[in-house]
Amino acid sequence: MHTSHNFRILTLLLSALLLSACGDSSTNTNSQSATTAPAAATPDTTGTQSGNNISGVVSSRNGVEAGVWVIAETRDLPTLYSKTVVTDDQGRYMLPDLPPASYEVFVRGYGLVDSARIEASPGQSLDLTAEIAPDAATAAEYYPAGYWYSLLEIPEAHEFPGTGQDGNGIGIGVLTQDDYIRRVTNGGCVVCHQMGNAATRTIPDMFANMETSFDMWDRRVRSGQAGAFMTRTLAGMGDQRTLEMYADWTDRIAAGELPPAPERPQGLERNVVITQWDWADPTAYLHDLVSTDRRDPTVNAYGKIFGALENSADYLPVLDPATHSLDQIPVFPEDDNYNPEPESAMASSPFWGDELIWDAETTVHNPMMDAEGRVWITSRARDPGNVPAFCQEGSEHPSAQAFPLGRSGRHLGVYDPSNDEYTPINTCFGTHHLMFAEDADNTLWTSGGGSAVGWLNTREFLETGDAEAAQGWTPFILDTNGNGRRDDYVAPDAAVDPARDKRINSGLYAVAPAADGSVWGSNLGYPGAIVRIEPGSDPTTTALTEYYELPVDADGNAIEGFSPRGMDIDRNGIAWVALASGHMGRFDRSQCRAPLNGPEATGQHCPEGWTFFTEPLPQFKNIEQSGSSEGSYYTWVDQFDTLGLGDNTPINTGNQSGSLLVLNDDEWVRLTVPYPLGFYTKWLDGRIDDPDGGWKGRGLWATISSRAPFHMETGAGTTSKVYHFQMRPDPLAD
Repeated sequence: MHTSHNFRILTLLLSALLLSACGDSSTNTNSQSATTAPAAATPDTTGTQSGNNISGVVSSRNGVEAGVWVIAETRDLPTLYSKTVVTDDQGRYMLPDLPPASYEVFVRGYGLVDSARIEASPGQSLDLTAEIAPDAATAAEYYPAGYWYSLLEIPEAHEFPGTGQDGNGIGIGVLTQDDYIRRVTNGGCVVCHQMGNAATRTIPDMFANMETSFDMWDRRVRSGQAGAFMTRTLAGMGDQRTLEMYADWTDRIAAGELPPAPERPQGLERNVVITQWDWADPTAYLHDLVSTDRRDPTVNAYGKIFGALENSADYLPVLDPATHSLDQIPVFPEDDNYNPEPESAMASSPFWGDELIWDAETTVHNPMMDAEGRVWITSRARDPGNVPAFCQEGSEHPSAQAFPLGRSGRHLGVYDPSNDEYTPINTCFGTHHLMFAEDADNTLWTSGGGSAVGWLNTREFLETGDAEAAQGWTPFILDTNGNGRRDDYVAPDAAVDPARDKRINSGLYAVAPAADGSVWGSNLGYPGAIVRIEPGSDPTTTALTEYYELPVDADGNAIEGFSPRGMDIDRNGIAWVALASGHMGRFDRSQCRAPLNGPEATGQHCPEGWTFFTEPLPQFKNIEQSGSSEGSYYTWVDQFDTLGLGDNTPINTGNQSGSLLVLNDDEWVRLTVPYPLGFYTKWLDGRIDDPDGGWKGRGLWATISSRAPFHMETGAGTTSKVYHFQMRPDPLAD
């Protein structure tokens, strides 16, 4: 970095002067104080002080502090535990239902620095003093990662299409600016961890002796066991231009450039109660968790939470939130001889040196729970290339006769808590996500099968143990001739034949069975699409696919939103999807004016079905079109009001916001995790522990899903965490 030391000091001095000039003003967007009342004007708290609550008032030299977080943390329980609430418009707070322990309580908020930690116990009344940040730069250290990432300057639209390393430095396959943005957000860099947190917006000391920021970035992306993946991602974007972009970003931040300030929590955002526990271990990373049966969220009430560790380790982490205790369930391949070597590191990691911290054989990705509390997972059962004969051409298996399969990278498994047994399940089709249909067979549909979609009849499997007979799969067939049934079809690369159907290599990333028996999923890429599968009476031979792309203009540019990732379906058959453009997309098939099948169903035949909601982060610095720098990983629909804001509430994972982003009556409610900074989840689950228990009887569960939990503000040694989000009727409700 070549920034002048004097320039850096001058920038900080100017920031401090600007903040001090407005620090006592009621319009200060950094401190966001509720009023300019003198600190002595302390309001009365209401309600009765319970023996397991801590409550009081937060004030600073500006008066009471509304919309700031009060956090209580303890190490007295079997695992690290904390609870977070938000102050109301009079600065009052109430931390409910704290387990017996000694807590450190402190205040965090935009425009503040952390207050001193005060020891307290449940049943205590405790007023707290908030500390105003000394300058704008210090205040900005507490902003979510996405605010910092919004300072990134994307290559201009006229630089596309990419012409490669010998041309403009942008990858040859990147045809539009929108496709590049996809790779900068949830189609590339943000697919594994946050961008813009302190760990990524600064350069590790390990690389500080290199000559330029470009060289530092070139080295950093090769670090650790993810180095090969990051390098491939970078190559697809175009190494030269992308490294220049990130070097410029970190240089400007080092020189003192600051992002816009976020608003403090408002309205419903102040009603949230967030409880969190540590689990797993510091070298493991979670993908997601499960708490209940998606179809009936009263299953497993008050029960254990199960996680999935993806590439990092071969166990399911378990949290018992009633006792705050942890456990691990070993998982393993069906093939005892399968023992792959851990992926090597390209170069030393600034956090782990040359240690290989990930060594999973099973690569567990996604868990789901059935009505009996069994945990079903996508997990590797064998060597991906060791394909059973029944999967291949010449087999008598009905699905293999219709569409034989070869290599598959991940399969299935099930853990039964009633007998503490784990069973790997060898499938022909590949798996990624999984979800149960609402049928008598408890059919488990999966994504990740490439050119086919696979399923398991779990009723039959549990009765017989015969994985071969219980599984099936089918290719993606469009009803191109529009006769309403599946016929002989042409291959994906063949011209459309008006007398036949057509197979497409759609693939599914997300999978979401709907109440009407259809199965929905998302298709990655640019502009991307969502698909709907109508299984029919015998899915192997009757399933038909509908394919709906994100709308583009005649030049291939997105009209608004683009590039789906995770998606879900509501009880009314409306699809909701997280988009790389920084939107949540809503697709209503009933709004389509053109035929849904036949020769006119080109993929671009239903633009009127799409509605877009811009996620609440700033747009990238030089981008003026609709969208934001967010690009959530997944949309999950709260079909059964497990949070308390109504049935069919769509929620984005808010990976760059450090929040869950709840779309409530077409307005965003940000459920922000303020501490430790770095909340990043890829999924959530809603459970109703007590239908008659009010807000305390329901809530959402999530986990840290970052491949780099050590990027969180608490640094190396930080484990993944479990979060329970609950919505009170008001910020002081007990």
